[in-house]
Amino acid sequence: MKINHLRELKVGILAIICLVLLYFGFNFLKGFNIFSIVDHYYGVYPELNGLTEQAPVYIRGYKVGQVDDIRYDFTKDSSFVVSISINRDINLPMGTTMDLVADGLLGGSAIALSVPTGESTSFYEDNSLLPTQIIPGLVDNLQAGLLGNLDSTIVSAKSLIDNVKGQLADDHLKNSLANVDKLSSDLTVSSRALKDLMQNRVPVIVDNLDTAMANIEVLSHDLREADLKSTVARVDTAVDQVNILLAEARSTDGTLGMLLNDKSLYVNINSTVQSADSFLVDLKANPRRYVHFSLFGGKDKSDKAKKSK
Repeated sequence: MKINHLRELKVGILAIICLVLLYFGFNFLKGFNIFSIVDHYYGVYPELNGLTEQAPVYIRGYKVGQVDDIRYDFTKDSSFVVSISINRDINLPMGTTMDLVADGLLGGSAIALSVPTGESTSFYEDNSLLPTQIIPGLVDNLQAGLLGNLDSTIVSAKSLIDNVKGQLADDHLKNSLANVDKLSSDLTVSSRALKDLMQNRVPVIVDNLDTAMANIEVLSHDLREADLKSTVARVDTAVDQVNILLAEARSTDGTLGMLLNDKSLYVNINSTVQSADSFLVDLKANPRRYVHFSLFGGKDKSDKAKKSK
């Protein structure tokens, strides 16, 4: 009998141990630190924005605890009472607030303890009710901004629609469409003219350019083949001969030089010209004298009569 009672005692002790291990293991899996002593605080919120139990509690981004329990009473304005636990070695000075903040971009929420800076002599005790506030996250700000932009966009679209209605009511749209139609017709005519130019005129111009380029090439080839050296030599020879002729003209030894530089020749020629001029004047005044003289080879009868007297 004693052996049976001993076995039952062992089984009971083992069951108690298993229950204790199950309790601590369950709490450990829920995130409770079973090996540290914690303090509990409370906060009241009108809404939670996705806050759940085991959500983290931060102080300046450092995790110091978690959300233990959430109780709600929808008959009140602030329906939710949130209980948090943090390490007992952290003292919360007066003025600390429990801020409900966004935790990540997936819509989760967390509790951030906003601790005032500076030294403090008074602190919250365990199981104290802390003041709370809800801080919008990035997604909330984006939604608010998008809603504001959407409102302005709707207003702009409404104004645009009103302007279009006004244009449709007036004749401006009809005139604009008529102008567009005329512009399209002008573009069609211009396109046809351009097509005709490209098909008919441009090939002829290109052929003429090819012919001109060929002629220029032939001329360039002829210039390359021309005996420029002999031509230049002949020009030099002609220039030398002209220089020799000019030298002879300046010299008094040659015939051309004597004709150009002899003053007596000029005087004789001038005297001869004057005698010829006197002869022509006398011939014009007494033509009979020279006619009789040329026919009879003697002097004029008037001269003989003068002599007989």
